[in-house]
Formats: sequence, C-alpha cells, structure tokens
Amino acid sequence: MYLEKVSNQHTAEEFIKFPVKLYKEDSNYIRPLDKDIQFVFDKEQNKYFRHGECERWLLRDSSHNVIGRIAAFINRKTLNTYDQPTGGLGFFECIENKEAAFLLFDTAKQWLEDKDMEAMDGPINFGERDKWWGLLVDGFYEPCYCCNYNPKYYQDFFEEYGFQLYFKQFTYYRKVGDKLADKYLNKANRIFQDPDYTFEHIKLKNLAKYIEDFRTVYNKAWVKHAGIKEMSLAQAKVIMNQLRPILDEKIVWFTYYKGECVGFFVSIPELNQLFKHVNGKLDWIGKLKLLYHKWRGTNKTMYGIVFGITPEHQRKGVEVAMIVKAAETIQDTDKVFYKDFQMNWIGDFNPKMMNVAEQIGGRVYKTHHTYRYLFDRTKEFERYPML
Repeated sequence: MYLEKVSNQHTAEEFIKFPVKLYKEDSNYIRPLDKDIQFVFDKEQNKYFRHGECERWLLRDSSHNVIGRIAAFINRKTLNTYDQPTGGLGFFECIENKEAAFLLFDTAKQWLEDKDMEAMDGPINFGERDKWWGLLVDGFYEPCYCCNYNPKYYQDFFEEYGFQLYFKQFTYYRKVGDKLADKYLNKANRIFQDPDYTFEHIKLKNLAKYIEDFRTVYNKAWVKHAGIKEMSLAQAKVIMNQLRPILDEKIVWFTYYKGECVGFFVSIPELNQLFKHVNGKLDWIGKLKLLYHKWRGTNKTMYGIVFGITPEHQRKGVEVAMIVKAAETIQDTDKVFYKDFQMNWIGDFNPKMMNVAEQIGGRVYKTHHTYRYLFDRTKEFERYPML
C-alpha cells in the first residue's frame, strides 16, 4: 500500500469516484453530487480556505488501485474554541481493512501534528456543521442530502484506533400525517387561542423580510452555543438565496408575537430523493432527469434543516404549533403531498431540541457520532459540553 496526495484533476476525480466502486452493492447508497464535493476543496468557492488549509490523500494497493481516501484540514478561526488546537479529518472512505484505515488516520494525524495541532475531530466537514458531519452508526437508510453515509465497519476503525465519542447527532423522523399526542396538541391549541401569536409560511416575493426575521431569531436563539457567532445580514442573505431555488413556501414557517418574529422552522424538500436518479452528475442529462422526477412528484420527504425559538418563548408550545400549522397546510395543498418528515441534526448536547423533536412526534431514526482523538494520550478526554 502507498499514499498519494490529491494534486491534479485526475487524482481529484479518483477521490470523488472511489466511493462509487466501494458502495456498488449497497442499495441504500446515494452518490453525492460531484459539485458538492468539489466545492469543499475549491479554494475559490469555499470560504474556509480564507482562514484554513487542507490536504487530501488517496491510498493505493500494489496494483495502483484506489482502496481508500481521506482529507485533513484546519479551521484557524475555531482553534481557540477548544481546550487544545484541534484540526479535523473527513471524507474518509476505505475498504474493510484495518491496516489501510489506520494508515489513512496516521497520515491525517501526522499532517495535523506538523501544523501544531494537538487533537483531531472526525469525520467532519471543512465547512459548516450542516454538511458531511459525523459517522453513521445506526439507521443505515438512504442518506439525506449532504449527510454522511458509510459502512458499519467504519465505527470499529475509529474506535479501535483510539477516537473517543465527542458527541452524538440524532436525525428524527415522523410521518407527516401522524397525530400528535393529546398533551402536545393541547399546548399548540393554547397558543392558537392567544391572539398575540400569529403564524405564516414564507412567501418568496417577500424574501427580504424573512431574511431579517430569520437572522433576528437565530442571533437570539443560537449565539450562546459554543463556536457559533452572531449572523450578519449579509450571511443571512447568502443562506436564504442559496436555498431559494429549492424552497417550498408551504414548509417554511415563521411565528410572530405582537408582530415581532420569535420563531422559525425551515424545511426543504429532501433533495437526495431527486438527486439519487442523476448519479452525481448535474449535466444536461442529469438536469432533465431532475426535472422529470420533480414533475412526477417523486419526492415525498420533507427535511427540517433548522429550527429556532427565542428564549423567552421556548417551552410554551410555539414549536409544536408551527408543526401543526405546517402539517395542516401541506395536507390541504394539491401542489405537493409530503408523507415523511426528517429533522437533521440534533446533538445529544442539546436536550431542549431533543425534547422539541419528541414533542412533535419524532423518534430517533439515524445516529451519527462525531469523534475526537487527543494526540497526548495521557490527557483527560472531555465530551462536548451540554447546553
């Protein structure tokens, strides 16, 4: 076995194509869009290169066939968030061979040590947490868009190497048409009876208004979390404008109290249910296939990507009321009928959001692990702090 850095277009293509071969017998595997992987490693597109760096490797056998891959990276903006300078590794794929896996881990570790890192997290993204974050350990169903999917044997690789569980990430699931438990439905009804609360789904013609509402609630609800900074108006515009082409107005909801925005619930159509038909390619053939399956209404799954309630309105039933409103609206429309709802991702360090997911009838559907490996093996390991 020998390693080769990804250094040109050919090796970059091999990096992307290796999983296609690895998962060829796995009916649940959905090939990511090539452009989504390419984005992560594009210095012109990925803003994390402004304050970070990364390297990729391929692992080959004696016949020069690719048998594994890995990336290592440093985000210098977050180094002071941790007890020690911590880098990351991700996009790990490997045949079922522990020696091969450990060689890939060793390579990432050595590169990070040479950059004065003292620990590594993985598998994570060289980017935001909402994509390519965590190792799938339970719920080996079809992956959601930009979510990690992997063989079961990867867990043994990480844990036998010495990675320790930093936190768990849960994806919750419920049927859209399922009835809520009476006690939660009663909470929602009490909110509906209060005239100071109003609810509305997004209207794309008024997107600028919702961008500011989204930013306001986000900054009140999320900034206190470790490593999360206040969102600027420019950042909020980028997020919403990126989502705009795929937004379905009926599944993005905002809550107002006396006219002030106090909550949001952003869902999108689960894109992998469409992209699984294009084999990673959004060329003209892929776009035709995509349009065909959109026209057919192939996708029956909505995907919750972010939920926020300002602190003073939490635990009152506002979140449940938003879900009830969304479900009623979805079931009344002829445009799209969603049957399934997945909520991604909720860390085990956030019991409040776990409780919200359970209140609206969700059950844990998939579990991912984010691991940490301390280079000083005598140092005491600490899990991610509870919120």
